[in-house]
Amino acid sequence: MSQLDDLYRRVIMDHYKTPRNRGELEEGSVTVNLNNPTCGDRISLQLQLEDGIVRNVKFTGEGCSISMSSASMMTEAVMGKTSEEALALADKFSSLMKGEDVHFDDYEDVEALSGVNKFPARIKCATLAWNALRKGVEHGTGQHEGIEE
Repeated sequence: MSQLDDLYRRVIMDHYKTPRNRGELEEGSVTVNLNNPTCGDRISLQLQLEDGIVRNVKFTGEGCSISMSSASMMTEAVMGKTSEEALALADKFSSLMKGEDVHFDDYEDVEALSGVNKFPARIKCATLAWNALRKGVEHGTGQHEGIEE
């Protein structure tokens, strides 16, 4: 195992064991509930969007280390970003999962998930929170339920 793989593994486990922005927001937020029936991962993402900016974002849920650490990383990466910037980060993450060489300059922890693309069954785990973000930003209000196919 390379030093980089070891570093990435430690970053993922840190976010899994000590998730950032885990919890619930008060009323007035967009809520997106998604689950991945293949592995049982589920997430409830809450966003506060004000004037086109992600003012706050939190999540709850259960799942593997990949899905929960990805949710933690995503919340940190999009906090304070405009809706457009948040969607661009979701697109960039999607490219990372396809094996493309992309970099998250402002938030490098996300790059720790780059190795997931070698395990196709785990890609849905990593993208669950990002797909919830996309649905929340695109729909903007209310509560949304879904299953990732």
